[in-house]
Amino acid sequence: MKFNKGISPVPINLRVYSPNVLNLTLVDLPGMTKVAVGDQPPDIEHQIRDMIMQFVTKENCLLLAVSPANSDLANSDALKIAKEVDPQGLRTIGVITKLDLMDEGTDARDILENKLLPLRRGYIGVVNRSQKDIDGKKDITAALQAERKFFLSHPAYRHLADRMGTAYLQKVLNQQLTNHIRDTLPALRSKLQSQLLSIEKEVEEYKNFRPDDPSRKTKALLQMVQQFAVDFEKRIEGSGDQVDTYELSGGAKINRIFHERFPFELVKLESDEKTLRKEISYAIKNIHGIRTGLFTPDMAFETIVKRLIAQLKEPCQKCVDMVISELVNTVRQCTQKLAQYPMLREEMERIVTQHIRDRESRTKEQVMLLIDIELAYMNTNHEDFIGFANAQQKSSQMNKKKAAGNQVIRKGWLTINNIGIMKGGAKEYWFVLTAETLSWYKDDEEKEKKYMLPVDNLKLKDIEKSFMSSKHIFALFNTEHRSVCPAPTVTFNKEFISIRV
Repeated sequence: MKFNKGISPVPINLRVYSPNVLNLTLVDLPGMTKVAVGDQPPDIEHQIRDMIMQFVTKENCLLLAVSPANSDLANSDALKIAKEVDPQGLRTIGVITKLDLMDEGTDARDILENKLLPLRRGYIGVVNRSQKDIDGKKDITAALQAERKFFLSHPAYRHLADRMGTAYLQKVLNQQLTNHIRDTLPALRSKLQSQLLSIEKEVEEYKNFRPDDPSRKTKALLQMVQQFAVDFEKRIEGSGDQVDTYELSGGAKINRIFHERFPFELVKLESDEKTLRKEISYAIKNIHGIRTGLFTPDMAFETIVKRLIAQLKEPCQKCVDMVISELVNTVRQCTQKLAQYPMLREEMERIVTQHIRDRESRTKEQVMLLIDIELAYMNTNHEDFIGFANAQQKSSQMNKKKAAGNQVIRKGWLTINNIGIMKGGAKEYWFVLTAETLSWYKDDEEKEKKYMLPVDNLKLKDIEKSFMSSKHIFALFNTEHRSVCPAPTVTFNKEFISIRV
């Protein structure tokens, strides 16, 4: 038979039946290897450590940290790993071996008394058979007797003899394991019940999916695909079902990218005004060359603006990348329900993600095309552009507005008091003030006109109201700011407007 020095994570189960042993379950883990020997792989140290961590990280197990007494306890690999997974020392029991092999004049008394590196469960010292004893066929009974004699006769361990030795270690391990099971059993029972309810609920969802029926397989597959599509749409469009209250995700995060992150990226592109003016000046001078220009050339404007527009490409592409990343993350979240079908989940993620990636390239092409379109033609005739043509157009529009004589300035109900042409005292009428006339009608239908007062070449002026007045007054004046007769002074409040001559 060929032997090697490699390791395997597959455990070897060994049961020992004897009236002289206690009911214990031990997992013997390999010792930490620093250097690969023989046919061991170069990463043997990492393999052994990973194997050990798979067992010692379980909260329901006790850790037996075995360290030799003839080496520095601070360099113990067992205590180091135990400290990592059990920093409070609640699950760790220290075992000190080779007490009989320590240098003359030294002992491990401070360690065994739990003074050097304290553990909650303390330390127990043992003396095992040496290789010479094994070769000499020394049996277990004789070894236990020799161990007992060693502790009773050693001056440093004599007072600890009743708490040392292999027999005491067996007793302590059995007692500690029993107590540990008693302490952890309620939490373990609760955890198992919770897992059982979760599994029963999951089984209930798939009770109609019979794996031996091809038609049911197809139906189940279609239902899962449809459910994925519904979940994805809800995460993007928003839904009241299963709202995440801890962080933004899906459509909300994409909305934030569009309205917060993308504007932030654009703000970072803003140029310093002084620098921009200098660039414009250089551009104008370089375009004129040796000649002294009379007008500002359009090329200077286009050169500067095109460079600024071209800077939009990077933040736009970054915005697309962030949205794509969030879409892919949303796909992964929606496929969590397919965890029991890992191959289906992987294939669905691959297909949908690939579709998103294909659209990513097309989206970037369209975004770049839009920017190239903006770069290709500068529409200086746009209403937002401040230029000669636009200024002239706005001026003509203002002139047209001034020429419009029927433009209504104000209208509303008014009360006319003490006007000679009107008999019968104060009356309420509907008035309309235009650029040419002040007219009032019988009602707001403006069909029956009662009177029309020409206001040619007159101006409208608001008059400051008195401290106690709730009415607003305006007056009609000629260009010399003299009151017009019989032009009236009109007073109005929220409901009525009065006119006085």
